[in-house]
Amino acid sequence: MSGLTPYLLFPGNAAEALNHYQSVFGGELQLVDYATAGRHDGPGDAIAHGQLTGLVALAAADAGADDDAVQMSGMFLSLLGTSDAATLTGWFDRLAQDGRVIDALQQRPWGDFDGTLIDRYGIRWLIGFHPED
Repeated sequence: MSGLTPYLLFPGNAAEALNHYQSVFGGELQLVDYATAGRHDGPGDAIAHGQLTGLVALAAADAGADDDAVQMSGMFLSLLGTSDAATLTGWFDRLAQDGRVIDALQQRPWGDFDGTLIDRYGIRWLIGFHPED
């Protein structure tokens, strides 16, 4: 594993969120619930650990009783230049469904394309590419 992998805590919908991200990004998804992990600090069917691996890597769990669910302020998960333009445009469009576009994916004065959005789970994304990539 290389690079930074965000680990998100969801308010009881980690399996739904990770399945959605797999539908957007592809990759392999592993989910382990609290019961299987032998944990008793959350409901047995809640996700104790989930991990998406592939072009985009994410890890997540359902927030435990003493954890806060993710709240994003002052940051984005950046996917700048992580794939080709068509793939990144598709990711932007699929993440925007049932979410909110902050700034449309568009060409900037310096020539690159980028845009920002908040997806249906409240996660903020910055997606962009160089037109020649």
